[in-house]
Amino acid sequence: MEKQTTLSTMVQAVRSALFDEMALDPNVVTLGEDIGPRGGVFLVTEGLIDKFGKDRVIDTPLSELGIIGAAIGMAVFGLRPIAEIQFIDFLFPGFDMLVSEAAKMRYRSAGQFACPMVVRSPYGGGVRGGGYHSQSPEAYFVATPGLKVVAPSNPYDAKGLLIASIRDDDPVVFMEPKKIYRFQKQEIPNGAYEVPLGKAAVAREGKHVSIITFGAMVTLALEAADKMKSDGVEVEVIDLRTLQPYDSDAIMQSVAKTGHVVLLQEAPRIGGFMGEISAFIAEEGIEHLEGPMVRVAGWDTPFPYALEKAYMPNVARITRAIKKTLNF
Repeated sequence: MEKQTTLSTMVQAVRSALFDEMALDPNVVTLGEDIGPRGGVFLVTEGLIDKFGKDRVIDTPLSELGIIGAAIGMAVFGLRPIAEIQFIDFLFPGFDMLVSEAAKMRYRSAGQFACPMVVRSPYGGGVRGGGYHSQSPEAYFVATPGLKVVAPSNPYDAKGLLIASIRDDDPVVFMEPKKIYRFQKQEIPNGAYEVPLGKAAVAREGKHVSIITFGAMVTLALEAADKMKSDGVEVEVIDLRTLQPYDSDAIMQSVAKTGHVVLLQEAPRIGGFMGEISAFIAEEGIEHLEGPMVRVAGWDTPFPYALEKAYMPNVARITRAIKKTLNF
């Protein structure tokens, strides 16, 4: 029997994941600032407290350090907490707890304790949020062994990846691209389903050049691919979906197929996650390359409120990068 579906935005898909998983598992709890009657700053948790009550939907004081610390304690003692941080820029007060305690719990206890918690938070620019509400700090988390890092690009993946993250026995940083929270609607199955962590998707098949990216940048990559089609260039778009662990097989298969690579991220270029992907391809697949790998990224400045459009990658910068590697 075919599963019923509902047309959903990413916000609705994330909310659906929370409702379904909390209904299935009484150990799943949520906590964060204004996530109760207010429904969260982006209304992702709207209605949750009415169904599950204040013991499982916990409005916290304004303290990210306290939210992360409480979630770690809950996880170690058998619950599966989902901590909401209103903007990922605000996670830094809880950074020490996350990287020094949560990420290391399994290793420092020699496997006696796991830390099954999710920190979910909107990230990225494009909504005129200013410098403290627009950053893309994935590189900090990817560089921390013990953390998994996830960034969906569409509603279907958002629900399936979040459920997989909740069921994972180790801490997951779940980054939600707020620029596309309500950008598109997609049919998603009713009821719980998983999209496996660590598996990339081919968002578009192509044979001349690969764009490797994730999150909101997938939409931009697809727009650039449409534009290049009129020039006879077939662009393949790889949506990583999980940044740590990333899908090395999917990356290498695409590189071997096209021989040309554009690496796309919203974060600043220096020290960014795509530098890791570039190094991986250089080490494992340089024989497949027929041109230089080209990065398209944010500029190496703090995120600028007034110059947001100039800061963020756009289709023109991506198409220039494609032509640069193809014309080498």
